[in-house]
Amino acid sequence: MTGQACIVGIGETDYCRRPGSGMSQLGIQLQASVRAIDEAGLKPSAIDGIMPFPNLGRAEEFAANLGCENLRFAATVGMGGAAPVASLQDAAAAVMSGTASYVLLPAGWNGYSGSRARQTVTDDTASIPGGAIARDYYLPYGFTAPPQWYSVIARRHMEEFGTKSEQLGLIAVAMREHAQRNPRAVMRGRRITLDDYMDSRMLADPYRVLDCCLETDGAAAVVVTSAERARDLPTKPVTIVSAARGQPYPADEITNRDDLFKTGLTIAAPEAFGKAGITPDDVDFAMIYDCFTFEVLQQLEEAGFCERGEGGAFVEDARIELGGELPVNTHGGLLAEAHVLGMSHIVEAVRQLRGEAEERQVESAETGIVTGWGDFGDGSIAVLAR
Repeated sequence: MTGQACIVGIGETDYCRRPGSGMSQLGIQLQASVRAIDEAGLKPSAIDGIMPFPNLGRAEEFAANLGCENLRFAATVGMGGAAPVASLQDAAAAVMSGTASYVLLPAGWNGYSGSRARQTVTDDTASIPGGAIARDYYLPYGFTAPPQWYSVIARRHMEEFGTKSEQLGLIAVAMREHAQRNPRAVMRGRRITLDDYMDSRMLADPYRVLDCCLETDGAAAVVVTSAERARDLPTKPVTIVSAARGQPYPADEITNRDDLFKTGLTIAAPEAFGKAGITPDDVDFAMIYDCFTFEVLQQLEEAGFCERGEGGAFVEDARIELGGELPVNTHGGLLAEAHVLGMSHIVEAVRQLRGEAEERQVESAETGIVTGWGDFGDGSIAVLAR
């Protein structure tokens, strides 16, 4: 894959937390898609591949509304929040093989004004990761929402390695601080301190309110094409150097795994770094899927930025903040910018590698990674370079 596929267009809607944003989930995704296609210097009719986020739209709907008359590649990756980054892998393969010329990856939802996570689980048990196991053994005992599912991994890490709540708090504080430099961030103007974090309400021990990602309305999209076609387009292309994905075992259950900390990223990260011919030490920034604070810490460990059990120490001393050794989620991430299913992490990585991140720009950024986390620990990772 090295150097043969590129991201050439990015687009976003406004991000908000207010009832009645006035657009459907398809509508906001179409808006972001049009902006990504336009930024790439293309017309919608040039798009011949579409990869929607699972359960949030079909390729046929996008094609009909956008005027994509020559659709010849359509696919959806069923990995929850790991899907956008995993889709980069498939989109790159499609344009490299000639299966498609320009592939659109949209993702967005009305995650605030529409159905919330717990309501979705209650109304549609088929939407729960894990299928029958979760339905029969999780839901009857009130184990019904992501903060609860993932909290058991965080608590086990604390017991086994001595990870502290204050270290999770440092992640929440850093994401809010980054959001202050991002005009699109929902939490711009709302800094928090570590004391604020420690005083926030407990939801599912050890997760407090400020450990949890936002519920927001919004959408983002990117366009992928071959490096050869990218040369004729007006934007600075960002190269998809490598990408990989994986699933934990068993993928449909958490509590009975032999290794509670082994996720899909544990499998995918060595593959992605190996294909790229680099190590984590060569990375200038990391966009980590931050559904919850501990998932940031865990992914830093499983991706190889530090040893397992050392994530708590790794996030200390402003190491993950702008100006630190490894800036993480310079846009504020799901915790402070908006929850756009991980697609805005890709958008931010592109901005960083183009040198367009303005006051949150990582100096001399040449290589970055983006991760995805989905369902009960599905993982994906892409290495991107300018």
